[in-house]
Amino acid sequence: MTEMNRTLAAMFQTMADLLAAHQANPYRIRAYRRAAESLSHLPEDVAALAQRGALHQIPGIGRDLSSKIQEFLRTGTIQAYEDLKTPLPSAVASWTSLPGLSEPVVHHLYFRLGIRTLADLEALVRSHLLRTLPGVTASDEALLTAIRARQRPHLTP
Repeated sequence: MTEMNRTLAAMFQTMADLLAAHQANPYRIRAYRRAAESLSHLPEDVAALAQRGALHQIPGIGRDLSSKIQEFLRTGTIQAYEDLKTPLPSAVASWTSLPGLSEPVVHHLYFRLGIRTLADLEALVRSHLLRTLPGVTASDEALLTAIRARQRPHLTP
């Protein structure tokens, strides 16, 4: 196995582990694990296969994972990998204490949807789109009440 194949296999395995920790879609997790396994047993360098346009011939590598391999070959990293391993800022991580928001949901809001502030989160809740995300368990009203309570300046006597 080449060094490039080894590196990509390790990245895909780490992505699968991080996705599992975030309770992501099990099919997605399995796809990353299968791709890691295939890359670790690939006798030819993945860059040579990419150059020939033959990434689809690797078992478990479809269009999405093929584009991630090509991104790695172009840039030396995969943005989705960087997003998964980057911790949330502490202010955003504290959103997990808001009603109905788990760590995987907050991670998705921050890295995938670009929700960076409580005002952004409030706008999303008011749009009624937050309830379309899997894993959100609180009502819009309960979440809005909690967000407004956090936004109020704390008065000290």
